[in-house]
Amino acid sequence: MTEENQQPNTFELIGGAIKLREMVDRFYDLMDLEPEFAGIRALHPTTLDGSRDKLYWFLSGWMGGPSLYIEQFGHPRLRARHLPYAIASPERDQWLRCMAWAMQEVGVEEALQLRLMQSFYETADWMRNKAE
Repeated sequence: MTEENQQPNTFELIGGAIKLREMVDRFYDLMDLEPEFAGIRALHPTTLDGSRDKLYWFLSGWMGGPSLYIEQFGHPRLRARHLPYAIASPERDQWLRCMAWAMQEVGVEEALQLRLMQSFYETADWMRNKAE
């Protein structure tokens, strides 16, 4: 924790850099391996290395850890960065299912999973840019 009086932030609650990296790597492993995620996999480059890093860097800062993404790229501008990709409810739902599965597999505490899924849903829903 940053100060004795403060509650731990999400980055600390999830287990810091090592656990967050494990979760992001599992997310992309599942996306690459599981047929149910083929829709969102098709929106990514052939190699997922850059995607893995960018999501890890973004989530690090978003969860209250080091602002790695902002240090390299500036403001995330999530919606603008995702506009080139056709995202509707099926893509949103695949992303959310893949992330839920990754969190479960790496052992993120259940209450934290629920809290994160609510935030992830709000953001993923906002990314939709294609008519249903």
